[in-house]
Amino acid sequence: MRSDIGRLAGVLIFTEEDRHEAMEVFYVDVLGLVPRSRRPGFVNFAWGDLRLTIATHSEVSGPARDPRRVMINLAVEDIDAAARQLAGSGVDFIRPPEYESWGGYVATFRDPDGNLVQLLQMP
Repeated sequence: MRSDIGRLAGVLIFTEEDRHEAMEVFYVDVLGLVPRSRRPGFVNFAWGDLRLTIATHSEVSGPARDPRRVMINLAVEDIDAAARQLAGSGVDFIRPPEYESWGGYVATFRDPDGNLVQLLQMP
């Protein structure tokens, strides 16, 4: 059976209303992502046709209960420089930049809701 799914369109991270500002500040001011669009309770980033959205949801409360279910990978050209810059902005890495057996480098940290975010430098 063939699927008509052609590509990934985007990823949504839901948070509660009281936590949205901290999430937006983290992704915009700390990570340096440039918003494509913003409105109360919603911020959206774009890379070509791919979207990352952080939005409020009435059925979400508190930090992520199981942050290992989804990991957001952000591509970087120089993982050591990116990690130093983020650490200087207060990001606490739970895994510093490390070489992977498949040839790439990864470094892992959490956003304000506890979701895992990973820097990824491809081989």
